[in-house]
Amino acid sequence: MDINFNYLVAFLQRLIRERSLSGEEGAVAAQIENQMRALGFDDVWRDANGSVIGVIAGARSGPTLLLDAHCDTVGVAPGPSWQHDPFGAEVVGDRLYGRGASDMKGALAAMIYAAAALDRSQLAGRVAVSATVMEEVMEGVALAAVIEALRPDFVVVGEATNLNLNIGGRGRAEIKLEARGKPAHSSSPHLGVNAVHRMLPAIQAIERLTFNDDPLLGPGLMTLTDIISEPYPGNSVIPSRCLATYDRRLLPEETEASVLAHLRTLPEMLDIEVRIAEGRHITYTGAVLKATKFFPAWKLAPDHPLVQKALTGLRAAGLTPKLGAYRFCTNAAYSAGRASIPTIGFGPGTEARAHIVDEYITLDKLNAAANGYLQLSYRILQP
Repeated sequence: MDINFNYLVAFLQRLIRERSLSGEEGAVAAQIENQMRALGFDDVWRDANGSVIGVIAGARSGPTLLLDAHCDTVGVAPGPSWQHDPFGAEVVGDRLYGRGASDMKGALAAMIYAAAALDRSQLAGRVAVSATVMEEVMEGVALAAVIEALRPDFVVVGEATNLNLNIGGRGRAEIKLEARGKPAHSSSPHLGVNAVHRMLPAIQAIERLTFNDDPLLGPGLMTLTDIISEPYPGNSVIPSRCLATYDRRLLPEETEASVLAHLRTLPEMLDIEVRIAEGRHITYTGAVLKATKFFPAWKLAPDHPLVQKALTGLRAAGLTPKLGAYRFCTNAAYSAGRASIPTIGFGPGTEARAHIVDEYITLDKLNAAANGYLQLSYRILQP
């Protein structure tokens, strides 16, 4: 069965018109569930977290291929005005504008229509599509429940690759540094210990650190993202607590223990508590997601059978994909980084178009991605 491109575009427009911040995906999940049922998926359900899962069963038994795309988006931040309504899903020329068009409702819509168009008689196994929640705040945590339910043998994440094939991705950790001092009146600072002053040498030491560089994934990084002191505002009081937050971009083989050990060996950290942050978020169903904010890096060998079959499928779809890797963190941090499931990335968006003003996807790449998902599914699950 051919993919009806006009219907695909109309469906994507409906998805964009439903606002779906992390924790507020209920309305868009309903759209996705209804569309999967209308397209004839063999089984459709929502899990306890609110992620939507649909399954296409092949005529023969075989492995399970999971196509995953998150359905939450970031918000529309104050600042430069949008020239196109972020929730209008306006088509201008070859561009479809709107929040989530590129990251990543376009990929999600393409996956759903590609799976629905599959000829079941040509499949040995099953293709599942998951529209996961809360990815923008906790990569892979909601996907873990989907994987527990489906037990997939292979995973494709639809994050932006510009129609290339990604075989790895940097991970992410949120690291907290805490310095304690002693409060005193600011007119007598010698009677106290300023927690900010204790923190400063640690920050300077981190700025001098060097990190490994992976030929595929690029360098490890550690970036200061915020620093606060208490009490705040400090009305005539020496701050007794200072908390700094770092975004640490991870490479393969790095663990929570190794990342923390790297920091704790610094002499400047003697009086500083160092820890991985804990995340806690409530989904739109009321489920609570809790996890340490350490999302591992991952990498697959270029000659891995999944990579080679995916390349064959994408070429059959008329594409000329290059192998690459995500510099940002994705749900693959769980599927590949923690669950060790062979995982690849393929999507129509580009990294530069995520989270921006006037976010858009081009219709030609949306169509190409849908055909790509169709063909790589055939190659991976060929009898």
